[in-house]
Amino acid sequence: MIDLSVFTALSGIDLGALQDKPTTLTPGQSEAAQPLWTSPDGQLEIGLWECTPGQFTADRSAAAEFCYFLEGRIVMTHLDGTRKTLGPGDAILLPKGWKGTWEITEHTRKIYVFFEG
Repeated sequence: MIDLSVFTALSGIDLGALQDKPTTLTPGQSEAAQPLWTSPDGQLEIGLWECTPGQFTADRSAAAEFCYFLEGRIVMTHLDGTRKTLGPGDAILLPKGWKGTWEITEHTRKIYVFFEG
């Protein structure tokens, strides 16, 4: 039988205390995350993440990431200078090897999917 995992009320799940964002470019920026499901081989993880306003670097050398934004607003800048503004209802796929910066302009919450394969 196939096991179906259902996640409800994702905007209201408590992610715990916010912690300092390690890759921040803005002192005082903080984040929290909560994995919801991980594949048995550990190559796929689905979870929730939130972050306070500020800017940080992002490096997806180890895994591709799919993001679906529930709340907030971000400006994502790719290494080639391309900028994308994303908010609630938007999604983006960052392929393995992607690097750039994120500017969180409003406290943001997203669903993430990391794929290390």
